[in-house]
Amino acid sequence: MSDTADDLKQTPLHGLHLELGGRMVPFAGYAMPVQYPAGIMAEHQQTRSAAGLFDVSHMGQVTLSDGGDGSAAAAALEALVPADVQGLAPGRSRYSFFTNDAGGILDDLMITRRPDGLFLVVNAACKDADLAHLQAGLAGKAEVRMDETAGLLALQGPAAAAVLSRLAPEVAEMSFMTQIEVVLEGAPCRVSRSGYTGEDGYEIAVPGAAAEALARRLLAEPEVEAIGLGARDSLRLEAGLCLYGHDIDATTTPVEAGLTWAIQKRRREEGGFPGAEVIQRQLAEGPARRRVGLRPEGRAPVREGAELQDGQGAVVGRVTSGGFGPSVGAPVAMGYLEAGLAAPETAVTALVRGRELPCRVAKLPFAPHRYHRG
Repeated sequence: MSDTADDLKQTPLHGLHLELGGRMVPFAGYAMPVQYPAGIMAEHQQTRSAAGLFDVSHMGQVTLSDGGDGSAAAAALEALVPADVQGLAPGRSRYSFFTNDAGGILDDLMITRRPDGLFLVVNAACKDADLAHLQAGLAGKAEVRMDETAGLLALQGPAAAAVLSRLAPEVAEMSFMTQIEVVLEGAPCRVSRSGYTGEDGYEIAVPGAAAEALARRLLAEPEVEAIGLGARDSLRLEAGLCLYGHDIDATTTPVEAGLTWAIQKRRREEGGFPGAEVIQRQLAEGPARRRVGLRPEGRAPVREGAELQDGQGAVVGRVTSGGFGPSVGAPVAMGYLEAGLAAPETAVTALVRGRELPCRVAKLPFAPHRYHRG
């Protein structure tokens, strides 16, 4: 990815980010705001205490259709993911991942069943590869279409429901991991009660031409402020949520990553997805390593890439995400450790620029999830 502005794609909210003083950085081929003048710490606390509005329009929005009610598309998609897609009721969403033959994760994604097919949201950095993967895997079984022009907004925080229900009262009754179609500021939108912060909130798929007007309308509410990628990262880290390309990738399995809750019972037993034998074996026998939370001692953060050592100085793991947790008031991190060292309160040492920094394994999440279960 080039760092020159001329080579970067822009979301429908690019002009608004500049107007709001967003500090733009390259991210997954897009110019994206890492923060606004208030700063990452304030934006993080704003989302935890009231509501934050995130531009996530760089993500890939994909529809799968089979000319019917989506049953054929759902069955076909199960050859690529370990989720029970066929058992997904219309209007319900599931988190899942594309796996490879070694059981590794090619990308993680959200799958929503629609009355006439499926709606997927995939990661920005993977979306071109994901599109090719879907087209190859579903050839002759479903039409695959990615909307490159649509916007995607995330309204997150304890005030999100009160704010969005002023525009569409029906969203207040939604429960976590459901999706409905509503009209917001005159535009047809798909609203999901989900997010990537650990807070209650919504993700709103909106036509690109209508995205800025909707964003301005939401930002006009007293509880809402614009939030950049920096706080998005600290929020998801406190919530113990994986970032693709860091905490999970093609070399990590869902079992190692602690994501087996996203593999429903039928798929665990039947298999039928790439890497099923590897994953089934790890489910039965346990993996050699596990993703863990880490609490470093003191105030110095432990960053991605730091090696983890046991009491004898042997390298037993690596940090995959780390930083300061504003809500926790202390540094937090995630990484992988040998399975025998993954129990909470286990002492390990992180190597940070040649210094040994004591850490303890911690339960995830660091900040409690506050999803609206209904």
